[in-house]
Amino acid sequence: MKKKEIVYAFIDANNLHLGTTKGLGWEVDYKKFMIWLEDKANVSDAYMFIGKIEEHEKLYSHLQECGFILQFKPVSKSQDGQIKGNVDTDLVFQAMLDFPN
Repeated sequence: MKKKEIVYAFIDANNLHLGTTKGLGWEVDYKKFMIWLEDKANVSDAYMFIGKIEEHEKLYSHLQECGFILQFKPVSKSQDGQIKGNVDTDLVFQAMLDFPN
């Protein structure tokens, strides 16, 4: 019997948001996106790396209900008011943890 391959998705939430909502004007249906990841890419675990902002608790709950595993990163605010939650290193570290030895 062939062992089922485990497929992970590592998603930078801000890049997803910038590339779809801000870049293309699309509204992401996260439930359909998760179904697509499972059906088309055989994803078993979808990690979403996202900056933690208290006002977005409803969004976080929705993402978890859709099946995403949220990995939060504290955010910082620059002098010009830009909010940044640098998730790149956390994303790579999680990928290293999940990679079979």
